[in-house]
Amino acid sequence: MVRRKDIDGSESVPCFYGKELRWKREAAGLTLQQLVEGSFYGLSHLSEVERGERRMPRELAEHVDRVLKTDGFFARRCEDVRKAKRASHASYFERILEAEKHAECIEEWGPTVIPGLLQTEAYARAVIQAGEPLEPPDKTDAKVYARLARAELFDADHMKPEYWVILHESLLRQPILPSLAMAEQLDRIAALAHRHRITPQILPWNSRAYPLMAGTVTVLDFPDAPPLVYTESPYSGDTIDDPAVVKQYRKAYDRLRAAAMPPATSLAIIEDAAEDYRNGKQQV
Repeated sequence: MVRRKDIDGSESVPCFYGKELRWKREAAGLTLQQLVEGSFYGLSHLSEVERGERRMPRELAEHVDRVLKTDGFFARRCEDVRKAKRASHASYFERILEAEKHAECIEEWGPTVIPGLLQTEAYARAVIQAGEPLEPPDKTDAKVYARLARAELFDADHMKPEYWVILHESLLRQPILPSLAMAEQLDRIAALAHRHRITPQILPWNSRAYPLMAGTVTVLDFPDAPPLVYTESPYSGDTIDDPAVVKQYRKAYDRLRAAAMPPATSLAIIEDAAEDYRNGKQQV
């Protein structure tokens, strides 16, 4: 018999929360499956909450409170746990930061900036400094390294999550870094594609009106939870879980994908742009 791992409630606020959840569940004589029944979430999601590895969605917390008759305790403490898990990321991004670790598929649209999961250190630093030019260097460093750490998703032995990205072609020609650094950024995207970790597509620079022109969009699907959509502007972000609205974004993303060039053609364009930077053919 496999011995289950004990939870050290002193390790962090999420672990304390998860340990209390497990204690209440077991005191009620319920299994994980029994507790999660009637919600839109899976057994694995709740198990990871108990271990302090995953955020408790408010709607799941409200379900747990009803089943366990805990008078709203877990719903009231959801926000405290979310805040405790923040680390050099904006508060509005916290839910997505955790969600992407558990996603089955991530689909992202980058109209004005290369998405964070794909950024090199130089690119991330340039983007962060442009947004907060007076920020102390140590805070900028922390943000840069936190962003780079997200890319560990691509280094896992398994192929989860599947990552699909659509980039506007202008991003390949916008030299926000010196030539060799831009080549390195595009090489990173190409290398991930060759490793079958991502599927990139390029939306041509001369495309006419197309879906999702207004800004960035990320769509996340999960094996054990409803899908989410994340949209972001320079100093704020919004996580959307309303099924009807998520469905609208999904349809718009699919139409955008249809307007973009095929993956193989897109990869060739990315590699050509990187080579142009290396050979000094791009204006910097």
